[in-house]
Amino acid sequence: MPDRDDARAPGASPRPNLVLVCVDQMRFDAMGCAGQEHIDTPSLDTLARRGNRFTRAYSSTPTCIPARVALMTGTGPETHGRYGYRERIDFPAAYPVTLPGTLREHGYQTFGVGKMHVWPERARCGFDDVLLHDGYLHVSRPEHRGASARADDYLPWLRAQTGDPSADYQDTGLGCNAMVARPWEREERLHPTRWVADQSFEFLGRRDPTRPFFLYMSFHRPHAPFDPPGWLWDKYSRRDFPERPMGEWVEEFAEYRRDGDEEAEFAHRSRSRHEAVRAGYYGSIEFLDFQMHRLTEALHDQGLAEDTAILFVSDHGEMLGDHDLYRKSVAYEGSSHIPFLLHLPPRLREQWGPAGEVEQIVELRDVMPTLLDLAGVPVPESVTGTSVRRAVSDGTPLREHLQGEHLIHQLGVHSMQWILTERHKYVWFSGDGREQLFDLVEDPYECVDLAGRAECAQELARHRALLVAHLDGREEGFVQEGDLVPGRPLRSEAEWVRQFAADASARR
Repeated sequence: MPDRDDARAPGASPRPNLVLVCVDQMRFDAMGCAGQEHIDTPSLDTLARRGNRFTRAYSSTPTCIPARVALMTGTGPETHGRYGYRERIDFPAAYPVTLPGTLREHGYQTFGVGKMHVWPERARCGFDDVLLHDGYLHVSRPEHRGASARADDYLPWLRAQTGDPSADYQDTGLGCNAMVARPWEREERLHPTRWVADQSFEFLGRRDPTRPFFLYMSFHRPHAPFDPPGWLWDKYSRRDFPERPMGEWVEEFAEYRRDGDEEAEFAHRSRSRHEAVRAGYYGSIEFLDFQMHRLTEALHDQGLAEDTAILFVSDHGEMLGDHDLYRKSVAYEGSSHIPFLLHLPPRLREQWGPAGEVEQIVELRDVMPTLLDLAGVPVPESVTGTSVRRAVSDGTPLREHLQGEHLIHQLGVHSMQWILTERHKYVWFSGDGREQLFDLVEDPYECVDLAGRAECAQELARHRALLVAHLDGREEGFVQEGDLVPGRPLRSEAEWVRQFAADASARR
């Protein structure tokens, strides 16, 4: 197998360099190019204008770990087995076929910086090397008795830069999932967002020039803690924001509220608290936007811009107070609908089709086959996603609908199952059988539940049938005699992942 560009067929175009930028917990509408007038993202707007913005991009398992499994393996929850947030599952054993590993096997130099969120923490998942900063590493801290350089490369750098041997990224007093915000207390250059960018640019300067590269820039922000540099905090703290969406159905879930809990995913928060969180969140995103400008400048400076493709995504969104919900894991738009921007160098743009918005449904499982397609690398049989090339070139739909699911607790202990079609979203709660139906064209923030309306009965039945087709045969018994059955015990995720690992090993 060739490991250098000069080993390709005579006359063949050199393989493009690939940069995958993944940010954590950025919702679909937190960009100017998405119509958001209350946040400034000029670099992302430019990336979207010169490339493709996928207006219907989703994370079908919208929390960190399952979403990143989809990103790295090109599979969905029905295949990868991660339908909830569960730590400490051996990633290399469960998922031997990965995006960086496949590219590496075909001659790419692969390098990751930032958040991996895998177990063991130092598993490289196919990368040649990784510089790690997973955020607060709240699961690992007890094992290491606090912040540890053994599980975090940012930490020793921070201590060396400050001269403080006890410096910690928890010094701000903000929790890793707390709906509390404050400005960054140290110099801007010491912020983890800046560190991921700086380390990425150092790699560009010392890469192997005889090989194409795959660079994974994985930013922990805008996930909490919401701690942008002070000037960005000031900027967004002074802005007037519109009232957040509040569905007429919210009170139906009132028994599950946890008012007063700073990490609560479903709670009423005061206007001042909510606006502080939004200021910290938007400030964190604009700070990321500046790093995207630095990325494009670094590529130009090193003569790489004309042969490097950039894909920008988020692992999932942030409810940010919509319907009194915060964080993620639910099916609603703020949580599951994500940014997905594709910038192509000129020669690939000619092959793939025009720049502009793309309305077809895409999902995180499509990232791996898309980047492999760009690289001219065969897609492994285990991949269930699809390259977005057809959607860009002629608007061909990649799928007629998307099925998603996630274990949730903030609205009751259920598996929250959902179907997304061209216009509607159908949601089913496996615990009590509650159904919701939203018209995303007329009601993009899901304030009006149509499930109980007689005129929508046919649409409801159509979507229910699509979900039945997806869930039929599942070991939980969600479907019996063609009908959805609520109250079934949820499957063992560990067993599902073990089966996936066995199947993957057999395929290899």
